[in-house]
Amino acid sequence: MRALCWEGVGKLAVRDVPEPQIRAEGDILVRVRASSVCGSDLHLINGYLPAMREGDILGHEFMGEVVETGPGVRRHRVGDRVVVGSVVACGGCWYCRTEQYSLCDNSNPQPVFTEKLWGHSPAGILGYSHAAGGYAGSHAEYIRVPFGDVGAFAVPDGVPDDSVVFASDAMPTGWMAADFCGLTGGEVVAVWGAGGVGQMAARSAQLLGAERVIMIDRFPDRLATAADRVGVETINYADTDVLEALREMTAGRGPDACIEAVGMESHDVGPTYAYDRVKQSARLQTDRPTSVRQAIMACRKGGTVSIVGVYAGLIDKFPLGAAMNKALVLRMGQMHAQRYIPMLLDRIAAGEIDPGYLATHPLPLEQGALGYELFEKKQDGCLRSVLHP
Repeated sequence: MRALCWEGVGKLAVRDVPEPQIRAEGDILVRVRASSVCGSDLHLINGYLPAMREGDILGHEFMGEVVETGPGVRRHRVGDRVVVGSVVACGGCWYCRTEQYSLCDNSNPQPVFTEKLWGHSPAGILGYSHAAGGYAGSHAEYIRVPFGDVGAFAVPDGVPDDSVVFASDAMPTGWMAADFCGLTGGEVVAVWGAGGVGQMAARSAQLLGAERVIMIDRFPDRLATAADRVGVETINYADTDVLEALREMTAGRGPDACIEAVGMESHDVGPTYAYDRVKQSARLQTDRPTSVRQAIMACRKGGTVSIVGVYAGLIDKFPLGAAMNKALVLRMGQMHAQRYIPMLLDRIAAGEIDPGYLATHPLPLEQGALGYELFEKKQDGCLRSVLHP
């Protein structure tokens, strides 16, 4: 079969690779129909997570059709159209039973790296390096899905592939970001990052009761899309002081909750950003935390900062004093896909959320490298490239 593989830092190529096989009784094999690129894939491609090997298949946000099931599978049959959560979860450990699926004890078969880096190993993630289990990804014609009864969900009739594909990752990540904010109604929420996750977080915050959502980014087309499709207010940080603007927009108090949906390659302007770039390039810190710093500084006293952008290791100049003295609640993590996907599928089917507009660039799998180039460089109004094997 054909698959989009990592060939070294910054290099991608479509290769012929062996087709996946059923390995355990709970496995399902899925013929991929749509597989979206994701911002967190860029961290792998650009070499910021040192657990990639040449030939690794990328991709973790996808949907498709079941073509084979293991003998222990009960919920799915051949021919079912399914969307699959990117996080692999066993469904039976203590973390899964308490719906903390991204912390699953049993789904990462290569835990040594993350145990040393973070103290414990979280769940495996499809197509997300050998630190996350070494699973083959979804930018391929077929993919093996472990624990298929736990991680794959039937797609409602009438929902297009290029809409439901985002229920795999971007939507549940965005919903969890808003859920972490503890909204009760009437709040002002600020969101850093107008990509797919940020826009889904903004819409989720609205559905959970936020009165106003303010989105921060630097690309006018993304901000315009968010304003038009989601109905948010916007700040372009390239020409506006974000902290000052948020104070003015909230009568000096600051947002009730701040969502960081950018991650370890956060961008900014000015000397602090230059400092972060130099330190990250020299590997004196692994991540650039510009947007996290801003979120903590902007948030009102007693508010919540929700972090769903991916971070891998160590950062510098973290404003711990601001977080502590303002009595902020910090919540963060990889999304608990299996907790949120069934509810989100219902909301898509009911028309409450329509993520299909994110799929700005549908492309064949053979043009996967182009899809990532358009996405990373924000060319041609690209919000998400969606690959079709």
